[in-house]
Amino acid sequence: MIPIRDHLPTYRFPLVTVTLIAANIAVFVLQMLVLGAFGERGLQQAIFLFGVVPARVATDPGPQTWLTFVTSMFMHGGFMHILGNMLYLWIFGNNIEEVMGHFWFLVFYFLCGFAASAAQVIASWGSTVPGIGASGAIAGVLAAYLLFFPTAHVDTLIVLGYFGRIASLPAVLVLGLWFVLQLFNGVLSLGMNTATGGVAWFAHIGGFVAGLILCLPWLARARRIRQWRRYYW
Repeated sequence: MIPIRDHLPTYRFPLVTVTLIAANIAVFVLQMLVLGAFGERGLQQAIFLFGVVPARVATDPGPQTWLTFVTSMFMHGGFMHILGNMLYLWIFGNNIEEVMGHFWFLVFYFLCGFAASAAQVIASWGSTVPGIGASGAIAGVLAAYLLFFPTAHVDTLIVLGYFGRIASLPAVLVLGLWFVLQLFNGVLSLGMNTATGGVAWFAHIGGFVAGLILCLPWLARARRIRQWRRYYW
């Protein structure tokens, strides 16, 4: 299932959401420039330098290492990686930003990203594979949306083999199934050889769980917004 759009309007410009998307795209363009100038090896070196490497966290937990918990959130492994992440952030981020306000949404986003990286580091302790991507932080945004607006309708592309159709589904189903899938794959990945990289399932799980906890102070405000906008549901 691929979310396309939701039906919950916002009345404040999502400044932080748009800025985060722009920053991620800008960094991705820089990555492509590095690839063009220095080749695949140069790009891999940049990813290793700015990504979160569990083995580096274990052996050199200094300021430069902790800084990668921030820089890694703006790097992506390919076009489909950034496209998927930015699509999710665009659909769900604006509503969470409106509930929390610009400043606290930014704080919330980064804290979820930090929690996501920490979870992946613990799950792959000692690995030399760098972790990159905004998906852990965005997972926290999805968790907040699930708690704040569980019955909001989300237009979702459902693909079955060569056929697909768009259905309007409640957020609790779309995002709930998303988390179950991450949890299922995370459990299956335990004990597997991840030396060549892959999806950071535990980053998604860690970011989602952090989002569920960190969004609780705004739950009452979200309930009031749900009451005001019941017409759109």
